Amino acid sequence: MKKIAVPVTAGKLALHFGHCEEFHFFEIEDEQIKKAEAHTPPPHAPGVMPQWVSDNKATDVIAGGMGQRAIDIFNQKGVNVFVGAPSKEPQTIVEQFLAGELVTQANLCDH
Repeated sequence: MKKIAVPVTAGKLALHFGHCEEFHFFEIEDEQIKKAEAHTPPPHAPGVMPQWVSDNKATDVIAGGMGQRAIDIFNQKGVNVFVGAPSKEPQTIVEQFLAGELVTQANLCDH
């Protein structure tokens, strides 16, 4: 089973992973969303969010932008990282991702 994490601010994908208001977690079976939950992350500090997302059993993270340290931590934990996603509603992002229709740009994080 997949579990996709999406950082969210004001109801849409947060363009910077570490500065989001909440994370939406989507449990996926047979390429369909089976369950969706929102959780408030711990306060932002280097390395904290990737560990927390991984501890919540995410297999994949879709973000607008993410620093290289966070990407490295996810890679060490076997979590797939997809950056450059547009600021849309998180369920729409996940549905497009599952359908192979999510268009991503460059990593929007500049540090």
